[in-house]
Amino acid sequence: MTSLHDRHIKPLILAGLNGDNWRLKDYESRGGYQQLRRLINDKVAPDAIIAELKASSLRGRGGAGFPTGLKWSFMPRQFPGQKYLVCNSDEGEPGTFKDRDIMRFNPHALIEGMIIGAYTMGITTGYNYIHGEIWEVYSRFEEALEEARAAGYLGDKILGSDFSFQLHASPGWGAYICGEETALLESLEGKKGQPRFKPPFPASFGLYGKPTTINNTETFAAVPFILAIGGQAYLDLGKPNNGGTKIFSISGDVVHPGNYEIPLGTPFAELLKLAGGMRDGKTLKAVIPGGSSSPVVPGAQMMELTMDYDSIAKAGSMLGSGAVIVMNETRCMVRALERLSYFYHEESCGQCTPCREGTGWLWRIVHRIEHGQGRPEDLDLLNDVAANIQGRTICALGDAAAMPVRGMLKHYMDEFAYHVEHKRCLDSAKPL
Repeated sequence: MTSLHDRHIKPLILAGLNGDNWRLKDYESRGGYQQLRRLINDKVAPDAIIAELKASSLRGRGGAGFPTGLKWSFMPRQFPGQKYLVCNSDEGEPGTFKDRDIMRFNPHALIEGMIIGAYTMGITTGYNYIHGEIWEVYSRFEEALEEARAAGYLGDKILGSDFSFQLHASPGWGAYICGEETALLESLEGKKGQPRFKPPFPASFGLYGKPTTINNTETFAAVPFILAIGGQAYLDLGKPNNGGTKIFSISGDVVHPGNYEIPLGTPFAELLKLAGGMRDGKTLKAVIPGGSSSPVVPGAQMMELTMDYDSIAKAGSMLGSGAVIVMNETRCMVRALERLSYFYHEESCGQCTPCREGTGWLWRIVHRIEHGQGRPEDLDLLNDVAANIQGRTICALGDAAAMPVRGMLKHYMDEFAYHVEHKRCLDSAKPL
């Protein structure tokens, strides 16, 4: 199996960042805004840019993994009225902390990516919707916007061309549901953040009812690097259908939690090694590979997987946002699920009955199992409630609440049954 060292792969978005070199002059010294200049000076056709993105196999880095070039092609470029570009920086998925680091350490990469997106799709106005509980990051992004405006990269007649683009930052207020793209649009419009029915999709009816393209922070930030090296070269960094590098937020029982940018298709064992391995020499028990909404994968199985959309999907989980939560042999799965279920219960917007009522049921059932009040019938009841939520809601929050439950029961039913029978954790899974 090829190692990272053998492949000589270096990060793209996070390359050379030290915390103090985030300003415009630093970004320009790393080649920043050269691609924007090239596109404008050479009058590169939008179709050529979209073709490069399609060739790169860049997939949405926020969780869904939808092909970016295909999404950009949906925008009706000849639409006569206003169109909008929106960045989803409402990073609320538990375990995920990559987008805030992009905005903290390399904000101009995101800005250039959004400007290129606007140029490609003929858009004059954009918004970056930033998670409301990371105010220092919001402030830094605003500083970076001012630098870009002062340098002529944003505003009217960018770099002396006929292309104009205004980009604004907008803070959310910590609602997990506003990470769902249509709830985000509702919030941007000043309304209660609740998901919309689809169709119509944002590409035809988005912000203020106008055509809108929405991408994640990391997705936009990757665009300048793709254009710099070419779509095929970017694809070759990863694997077919999984182009380029991906930032993984690894946390939990590892020596060095943090963000690691690695090629898609890298073995999980390599990522674990980058994070220093298991803390205190303990044994790997389980991994949640794509944020709290993705089903758990047993540790032994995870060690055989590669970090890409298709490999994780075949294992019955999702790559999602790239938030990798590592758990050692001391972790109680009932206790872990209780915490996750409480989160989804609290964050349900209440619009859909299966989610509004079902998430509360899930949490209460797991809570009583964890606290020694479980009944034998609760195990079947948990599965039934989860099944009645999944696929029956307007947005994916219902699925996000149901999938961890079903994943835990699939792989760790023995722990749940032990809790019901003995009113305590397995001896091998006592919480720290």
